[in-house]
Amino acid sequence: MEPKKLPAEAVEAYNEYIHGEINRRDFMERLTAVAGAFGVTSLLQALLPDYASAQKVSPTDGRITIEKVTIPSPMGNGTINGYLARPSKAGTSKLPGILVVHENRGRNPHMEDIARRLAVDDFMALAPDGLTSVGGYPGDDEKGGQLFGTVDRNKMTEDFVASAYWLKNRADCTGKIGVTGFCFGGGIANTLAVRMGGDLAAAVPFYGQAPMEADVAKIKAAVLVHHGETDTRLASAWPAYDKALTAAGVPHEGYIYPGAGHGFNNDATPQRYNKEAADLAWSRTVAWFNKYVRG
Repeated sequence: MEPKKLPAEAVEAYNEYIHGEINRRDFMERLTAVAGAFGVTSLLQALLPDYASAQKVSPTDGRITIEKVTIPSPMGNGTINGYLARPSKAGTSKLPGILVVHENRGRNPHMEDIARRLAVDDFMALAPDGLTSVGGYPGDDEKGGQLFGTVDRNKMTEDFVASAYWLKNRADCTGKIGVTGFCFGGGIANTLAVRMGGDLAAAVPFYGQAPMEADVAKIKAAVLVHHGETDTRLASAWPAYDKALTAAGVPHEGYIYPGAGHGFNNDATPQRYNKEAADLAWSRTVAWFNKYVRG
C-alpha cells in the first residue's frame, strides 16, 4: 500500500491519536469509517511505524560505538537513561555533542537511529529516554504514548536539562553542544535554548512549540527551525518567533517546507514522511551544527 494513497482522514486521525487528542476507541472508529477496500487491519498496519525498514545506520555499524548510560537528574526524576553514540575513529579526540530529544512516545528506535546518524557525521550524540521513570520506552509507540502521559512534565523537562549538562561536561566533549528535537522534543529544544542561555551553542527544533515571547531574549544559541506547510498550527507561530529572535539579536533561520506535514522527517512513519523535505531539513541541520557547534 503506497502511503500517498492512504485516506487523508486516516492520517489525520492517526496524528490526533498519537498526540493524545482522541482515544483509541475514537481512532479505530474513524479508521473503520474510511477503511473501504483497504480493510481496517491493513490500514492500521500502514499507519504504524516501521522501524526496521527506515533504519539508516545499524547499531552494529563499524563507524560508530554505542554506550548505554545513566545520568543523574536530582531536580527531575532522579535518573534518566541515555543512548550515547560516538564515531569509532574519534579515539581520544574531544567531540562536539548533540542532544536528541524524542517525540511524545519515548526514545523509540527511530530516535536511536537519529543519534547514530549524527555519530556518522562526527558528533557525539546523546538520546535520553524521558520515560525512564516509568520503565523506559516499552517497545511499542502506542504504549509509549500512554506512559508519556503519566510522567510529570516539569520533572521530565529537568531530566533533559540534566542530560544536556551531563553531555556538555563530559571529559571527551569539547564543551560545545547543540540540541535537536522532534514534536514534543522540538518544544524541549526551544525550552533548553531559553534555559541554558550561553551554555547551549545551537538548537534545531523540528515542528516544535515555540517558547513564550517574553523568554526569547534569554536565548543565546543559534536557532534553526523546521516546520511543515500543512502543519498549520505550529507553522503559523513561526513569524512571531522569527520576529522575536530578530529583536533579541539571535542568529536564526526558519523554513516552512511546501507540502510537508507534522512529522515529515520521520521515515519510520511513511504516511507522514516527506523525503524531499526531510533530506533538505537534515542537510541544513548538519550544516548548522557544523557551523555553530563544531566551529
